[in-house]
Amino acid sequence: MRRHGWVIRVRPERLEEYKRLHQVVWPVVLKTIYNCNIRNYTIFHRDGVLFGYFEYIGENYGADVERMAADAVTQEWWQLTAPCQERVDTAGPEDWWAPLEEVFHTD
Repeated sequence: MRRHGWVIRVRPERLEEYKRLHQVVWPVVLKTIYNCNIRNYTIFHRDGVLFGYFEYIGENYGADVERMAADAVTQEWWQLTAPCQERVDTAGPEDWWAPLEEVFHTD
């Protein structure tokens, strides 16, 4: 299992919309997340920044991410959530959410 942390900004004028969307995430999107070997997916908010965390239990992260991105319903979901978000300045050119370096963990 690998832990992943990510950050992105939330547009202040869209924060409530973003929260409302995540109160009722579409079941097909949740199933796709699960089928792509992602567990314990959590999103936190503070001061205009969203922090996402999940645990990946699969064997081929790249293939699972591609499978998720190819899912038509997930693409529709992202069309709703993307306008609420804004990349952080330090995100790589290919990153929407910027990955974080894990510096500490304890069980």
